[in-house]
Amino acid sequence: MKKLMKKLLIYLFLIFILLGNSFFNGWGAAPAELRDSIDRKSKELQEINDKIKESQRGLEEIQSQSRTLEREVKSVNQNINQANLSIRSGEIAIDKLKLEIESIHYDIADIENEISSKEKAVVKILQEFQQREAESMLIIFLRNKSLAESVFEVQSLTDFGDSLSTEVGALKNTKIALAGKLEETSGKKTTMEMERENLKNRKMILDDLKKDKQTILTQTKNQEQIYQKIIGDLEKKQAEIAAEIEKLEEELKIAFDPNVLPTKRPQVLGHPVSSILITQEYGATAFASRAYKTKLHNGIDFKAPIGTPILSAEDGEVVAVGNNGQVQYGRYILIKHQNNLATLYAHLSREIVKKGDAVKRGQIIGYSGNTGYSTGPHLHFGVYWRPSVTLKSFSGAGLIPVGVTINPADYL
Repeated sequence: MKKLMKKLLIYLFLIFILLGNSFFNGWGAAPAELRDSIDRKSKELQEINDKIKESQRGLEEIQSQSRTLEREVKSVNQNINQANLSIRSGEIAIDKLKLEIESIHYDIADIENEISSKEKAVVKILQEFQQREAESMLIIFLRNKSLAESVFEVQSLTDFGDSLSTEVGALKNTKIALAGKLEETSGKKTTMEMERENLKNRKMILDDLKKDKQTILTQTKNQEQIYQKIIGDLEKKQAEIAAEIEKLEEELKIAFDPNVLPTKRPQVLGHPVSSILITQEYGATAFASRAYKTKLHNGIDFKAPIGTPILSAEDGEVVAVGNNGQVQYGRYILIKHQNNLATLYAHLSREIVKKGDAVKRGQIIGYSGNTGYSTGPHLHFGVYWRPSVTLKSFSGAGLIPVGVTINPADYL
């Protein structure tokens, strides 16, 4: 009986080795201080994002007021405040990503230790298994003093085989977990680089906003009468441009063949912003009937606070990067795609692509703004029949995209 108990203890000890210390310790975890730091950064980020939303509500309230110099200055100040908040949000996001990458490194170290332990266990089992397997059943039965001991040893041999299979499977799963952690680290590093790029561009956007404020004050000499004269002239110019574009686009529609367009279905194009909130649809909207001479809105407007990353809706080639000043589309990007569609991204604060660039679906191409004929920060997203799109020059506005427009909702 003592020998049987001894063999049982040895067997249990081997099983303990098979399972390894991870049975009790798990993969381990990042230090509590590091986890607490990540939690604090998450809370800070949420607080900043709440402030950005509050700032956006304040901006919308200002924009609902009559157009005066005071309102214009308040609006610019609010945009400057929002840009500062976006910069702070980016800084916190980068700090948080650094901490998360550090935390993952602890997980990776634990998994690597786990793999090393399991590999050693597998080698040990193989050695023991090969040694015992070389013995015949007759030798096993002759060596033991009782039938029970012989049966136990034979069963142990069978169990070794089962344990080896189990351990190899566990080792494979652990290596899969390691690959997942390495991929997660790579993903977070890519995100961090993107956040750094966003941060750099948002700082430039902030500088532009401060210059815009100074320009307004210089042009108007801080006098309401001068401001109203400037606004009146801009609205007159905008109406003239809109009328000419409407005439040109009506002529282009004559050659339009809808049969050459892609079949109307979702996801032919990706959304140009990650957070989707539409503020104006395509067509004869209520706002268009009041604000546009044509009574039609030739795209979809997305809510997008200044500095929001703008994404290419599909693979394509950038055919124009322009600036219409204080009328029409302001700063814009025009991209042509292989599916007979072209997309327009307007009222931007900054572009980070240039004419001739090849872009991928989902790639950041610029940042939202409030340039051109716009009542507040947003993205105007237009879709055209590609063969019809052309660039026409207008006095005081430069080149403006003109073409047969299509409802973007048919393809989003």
